[in-house]
Amino acid sequence: MPAADFNEIAELRQGLIRKALRYAIFAADPTVARVTTPFDNTGILQELPAGYVPVGYTTTDGVTFSGDLSTSDVASGQSASPTRSDVESDTMTAQWVPQETNAAAVALYDNLPLSGPGALPDLGTATWTWSRPKTPPTRYRRLVFIAQDLNKDTGRELYIVRHFPSALRTGREDEQWTRTAEIARGVTYQAYVDDVAGTDAITWIDGPGWRDYAPEEEEGGG
Repeated sequence: MPAADFNEIAELRQGLIRKALRYAIFAADPTVARVTTPFDNTGILQELPAGYVPVGYTTTDGVTFSGDLSTSDVASGQSASPTRSDVESDTMTAQWVPQETNAAAVALYDNLPLSGPGALPDLGTATWTWSRPKTPPTRYRRLVFIAQDLNKDTGRELYIVRHFPSALRTGREDEQWTRTAEIARGVTYQAYVDDVAGTDAITWIDGPGWRDYAPEEEEGGG
């Protein structure tokens, strides 16, 4: 076998280190359409279906996607390590802390609908008011997370889009009123399998900057 060139086999590429230079979170009620094609056939980011509401500014911690993975092992007398292992559960959650007091941040925190009866009215409407229900409803959401980055070499945009077609609030942080910080309403939402989508999370990467990585087609010989 020929000697290996470490630089070639390692394929170390600085340009593939991604950051969320800008990001946004959107939420919708389950009656709103799922996201199925966030990009057109040229890689241009498309508008979301009607009904998705932006969460707005969040703290600098951004969005944290966490996983909870558990397995079931089989132990055998002839082996010090498991001889079989099967996945029992594999869940994904998203956690973020909104800084704005807007309809989406309040609704996601206090489990209100985002549209229709019980939803908060437009900003500036006289006397926003909402009440905590005696029996909290199990209210699923659709969530979309969009991160924007740039291609290191071309400077063109690329996007990471993640969609939870069915998500449920599983945690919320303390709401603190203080002179020295904004009123923040941190929440955690867990992704659940959507029957139509057939999954609990879908992730796309595309954009002009992403397509710049495609290898150039060689011209055919004559």
